[in-house]
This record gives sequence, C-alpha cells and structure tokens, in this order.
Amino acid sequence: MNEQAPDVPPNAEQIEYWNGPVGLRWLAYNDWLDERTAAYGRAAFAAAAPEPGEAVLDIGCGAGATSFELARAVGASGSVTGVDISAPLLGRARERAAAHGLNVEFREADASRPSFAPHSFDLLFSRFGVMFFDDPAAAFAELRKTLKPGGRLAFACWQEPQLNDWYELPLAAIADLVERTPVDTRQPGPFAFSDPEHIREVLAQAGFVGVELAPFATPFYLGRGATREAMADDAMEQVFRVGPIARLLESQSEQINAKAREAIRAALSKIAGDDGLEVGGAIWVVTARAD
Repeated sequence: MNEQAPDVPPNAEQIEYWNGPVGLRWLAYNDWLDERTAAYGRAAFAAAAPEPGEAVLDIGCGAGATSFELARAVGASGSVTGVDISAPLLGRARERAAAHGLNVEFREADASRPSFAPHSFDLLFSRFGVMFFDDPAAAFAELRKTLKPGGRLAFACWQEPQLNDWYELPLAAIADLVERTPVDTRQPGPFAFSDPEHIREVLAQAGFVGVELAPFATPFYLGRGATREAMADDAMEQVFRVGPIARLLESQSEQINAKAREAIRAALSKIAGDDGLEVGGAIWVVTARAD
C-alpha cells in the first residue's frame, strides 16, 4: 500500500522563506528598509485613519514599525496586534515594544489563516504584508471575518515593476549578462497586487465592499551618503542583500558576478544626486470595508 505524502501546510514556502536566510537579511537591514518605505506606509496610514479606542490588526508587521505608529494613534484605550510569519523579525518587534513602552501584542502566525475570534477588529492594516498569500481570496475572506460590522481594510502594495525603479534599475543594468525571469503578478511576491483589477476581484470574492484604489508615488532612496561613492556603496548593500539580484546571480560564475556588480554600480552612480540616490517608487493605497 502506498503511503500518502504528508499535507504541505498552507503558505509553507513563504514561511520557510521568511524564517531562513532571507528573514535574517531583512532583520539585518530592517532599519534601512523601514526608512525607505516609511512614506508609503504613511500614505496607507492616512487612508486607514485609525482612531483612539480602535482594535487594529497589523498584517505582516515585520519588526513592528507600523504597529507602533498604529498603537500611538489608537492610544491606551485601543489595541494593536501585529502578526507575521517571520520569527526573527518578530523577535526584534518585541524588543522594540519593550524599549518604547508600547502595549502591542505580536503573534507568530499565518495571517491568511487567522486564529482570532470573529468581529475582533475595527481595522485591518498592512504595509506590504498582504502580497504573499498562496490563496489571496480565501485569505482575505478569513480576515474579513475578524472585522466588526463596518470595519475597515487599508493596505499598501506595489504597482507594476516598470513603475518601481528600485526593482527595475539593477535588473536592467545586467540585462545583457543574465536572462531574467518575467514577474508573475498572480503569484505570491512583491508585485502580486500590482494589477488593480486583480485586487478588486480578490477583495470582491472575499466579501469586501467599497473597494477603492489610490495611486501614490514618491522617490525611493536606494542610497544615501556624503559622496556619490558613499551613496553607491549604500545602494549596493541593499541591491545585493534584499531583492531579486542576489537570487538571479547566485547560480552564475564569478566572472558574471563581477561584471554584474560593475554594471549595477555604474548605473547607480549615474543617478546619485544631492539628496541621495533617488529612484521611482509607486504603490496602490487600497481601502475597503466589511458589510
């Protein structure tokens, strides 16, 4: 008799991904990443409009930067729960919460399979934390159940890669050296919600109403520093530690890697300005509500 293979847990690939070397890299560069993405988070925060006394779930909270902003907004009479699948990032979040004296609960859990009681939250919020669900419609349907009647959803997600030079510029610099894999915007990843029609379809299937998308664009600073060289150094750290370049080059020869580094550095150096190494960044700010 053939034995059945054990069931693969939902989102298993993402859970392994964010608890392995990638999660540790994001932890090492978390302050850097929080600074670069803060403006996009503020746009989503403004749309969410958290109020004193509200209960908020911060989806994909990472090391807690957005959870702390939410906690300050809802005050002592409110509550914030941050949920993430990355144990390393949650460890940092708990350390920060203690240092800030903020009452935020952090849970290591898959937000697409929430274990919260129905009607627990007034607001579901996320800064770049909802694009990694293996079944987004089912995930949002489960999340909607945790909202109180009339509760709100607000999140930030990246628009298409072509509008985000922080992603495209390094890849374009090595286009003649390495063949890139096209981005599948229907698979879990940073651009899984880049198509506005897909967002509307997913949220409608999940039972949300009043779905609205607002475009927001602001410079993304890949590198900062006192000199162009320092800016390029800062940017190279990010490009090769967090993002697609490291994965694309890991199977290439040392010679190709050396040429790729040279090409990317040259491309980055060309765009260094007085305020830093500025590239384009564009998101959708998505809002919706429960019935």
